[in-house]
Amino acid sequence: MAILGIDIGGSGVKGAPVDTERGELLGERFRVPTPQPSDVTGVVEAVTQVAAHFDGYDRVGVTFPGVVVDGVTRTAANVDKSWIDAPAARLFTERLGKPVSVLNDADAAGVAEIAFGGHDQRGLTMMLTFGTGIGSALFLDGTLIPNTEFGHLELDGKDAELRASDRAREQDDLSWEKWAGRVQDYLRHVEMLLSPRLFIVGGGVSKKAEKWLPLIEVRTPIVTAKLLNNAGIVGAAVIAGQPSIAPETTPRGA
Repeated sequence: MAILGIDIGGSGVKGAPVDTERGELLGERFRVPTPQPSDVTGVVEAVTQVAAHFDGYDRVGVTFPGVVVDGVTRTAANVDKSWIDAPAARLFTERLGKPVSVLNDADAAGVAEIAFGGHDQRGLTMMLTFGTGIGSALFLDGTLIPNTEFGHLELDGKDAELRASDRAREQDDLSWEKWAGRVQDYLRHVEMLLSPRLFIVGGGVSKKAEKWLPLIEVRTPIVTAKLLNNAGIVGAAVIAGQPSIAPETTPRGA
């Protein structure tokens, strides 16, 4: 069964067909800019444009930068507020004419890393994606605890992602050393709350881990996501192949 994974990000919507047995892309990623404003209509069309670039797929997995419960998007911190309580799975399914599963973007990245990253799955593992915001995915003995949203913890009196996301680094014109200090403060706060066995860091900035990761000193071991910025695409496809985990909507007339 061919499965298409699509990752909705703050700056781009990208997708590719996925080999869900090996965790590999079956073709080159296709990307379009995230529409501005990133309202429901615009993003649905962007996802449709990405999907139209491929053929031969039977199901679609889509990531979303917010809380997703039973295919409904409950929050919209980094996209237009029209997404709050939007029936995302139904909207995508009707537009694409294929069964579509929707889940949080960090959860999708974490699913891919746990499945294909070769990480020790014992105890509590935390995936963190640093990009437009800070996404989090929590796993207990390899099982996902969805929609944790630890990127919105308070840090220095502000939402953590306003201080320590990659967008904050760019907006505040921070050196890698200065930004790494903020990330370290954030990770130490998470350590105090959860005492995880492992941090996995992903998102676009994971491609430059050598510039900042060695500067961080925390007690918890930290590794870079093996799938880098493809993790969301892969994880979305994996979940789409397991509909019992991510509820979907059946296309009209199917």
